[in-house]
Amino acid sequence: MSGEEEENAAELKIGDEFLKAKCLMNCEVSLILEHKYEQLQQMSEDPMNQMSQVFEKSLQYVKRFSRYKNPDSVRQVREILSRYQLAEFELCVLGNLCPETVEEGIAMVPSIKKRGRALDDEAIEKMLNDLSLVKKFE
Repeated sequence: MSGEEEENAAELKIGDEFLKAKCLMNCEVSLILEHKYEQLQQMSEDPMNQMSQVFEKSLQYVKRFSRYKNPDSVRQVREILSRYQLAEFELCVLGNLCPETVEEGIAMVPSIKKRGRALDDEAIEKMLNDLSLVKKFE
């Protein structure tokens, strides 16, 4: 991104490094950290001794704010959102915040309407309905 361009997440002007980066939703991070925690439990009689405060706080945070707990649901959410040609950043924001209406979705991720994609209100509504079904049947 040139020094003259100002970053603006609403228009997906977030820098090439960030656009190309693999982003994870809170629920995905939670699964990874839970797995690491289980490994620590198996390796030590007192896993809390081997766990840093940052690790512990991070695990608490993602567990608290993860909208999806079941590993199959987490996979389904990523699959659903991936169908819509979203940038990783957009995918993760929608997966983390779970907007219920088209208006909420656009307010949270304005770039889903501005990138010249075929994401009209109907497509966004279908995407959000698919996400709510995953949550409902989790």
